[in-house]
Amino acid sequence: MQNKKVVITGGAGFIGSNLVDALVDNGFNVHVIDNFSGGKKENVNKKATLHVADIRNLDDISPIIDGAEYVFHLAALPRVQYSIENPVETNDVNIGGTLNVLIASQKGAVKRVVYSASSSAYGDQSKMPLREDMIANPKSPYGLHKYIGELYCKVWSMVHGLETVSLRYFNVYGKRQNPDGAYALVIGKFLKQKAQGKPMTITSDGNQTRDFTNIKDVVRANILAMQSKKIGAGEVINIGAGYNHSVNNVAELIGGETEYIDARIEPKDTLADTALAKKFLGWEPEISLKKGLSELI
Repeated sequence: MQNKKVVITGGAGFIGSNLVDALVDNGFNVHVIDNFSGGKKENVNKKATLHVADIRNLDDISPIIDGAEYVFHLAALPRVQYSIENPVETNDVNIGGTLNVLIASQKGAVKRVVYSASSSAYGDQSKMPLREDMIANPKSPYGLHKYIGELYCKVWSMVHGLETVSLRYFNVYGKRQNPDGAYALVIGKFLKQKAQGKPMTITSDGNQTRDFTNIKDVVRANILAMQSKKIGAGEVINIGAGYNHSVNNVAELIGGETEYIDARIEPKDTLADTALAKKFLGWEPEISLKKGLSELI
């Protein structure tokens, strides 16, 4: 894989920048596309080539993607509440931008696109764990956007022969997480509040559960999704820890004062069935929440 060109959209963000580091370490010629709407320039590995561009502009991103072996599409406006308040802007980025990445990848002779999907596509389901064959039931524009992105990937594989795979992330946490962002919102905010000497704010009664997935496991899943010969036709694969914790339990693990605030629109529980990830990628989560939190603290 030495010097093979890969492109990461959103490579200055939390998940993207960690993936960039791993790909650089593995000898790839890494190109990052980011407009810093959520990412930070200081997150970008100095050995990667940074392109300040917006995925909503096809003409800008096409020459960057042209000739890449693989494209990892992580760029998005991921805030659930923001998508409710700004449906047009978030639709343009999350759906229009994804379409642009697929078009540019198809025309640029890219071998495979690995799309960062979201467990928010599930919404509320009557059974746990959440399996990829369940009917999507998004509860927000953001969840809908990410689900439509999966469908676009599958269609591009069928119609244009572009290899695609969609990884449905559950609640990702770890190094460079944004305490004000969407990924690992609870853990990021709790750690920030504790560092500031403030009580940790828990929405509703705190009994809602989440499948918290460590960033190192997520990065490893992306690289396996790039390499696996068992996928490429638009498959959707859960990337989660396979066990969940209540928000109250997370607060207990971190330790400190808590304060309860009003509930918000969100699924009651999430829990990933990871059987497909093991089958298609040879992937299983390795880092427990307790271990991951201890490293961050």
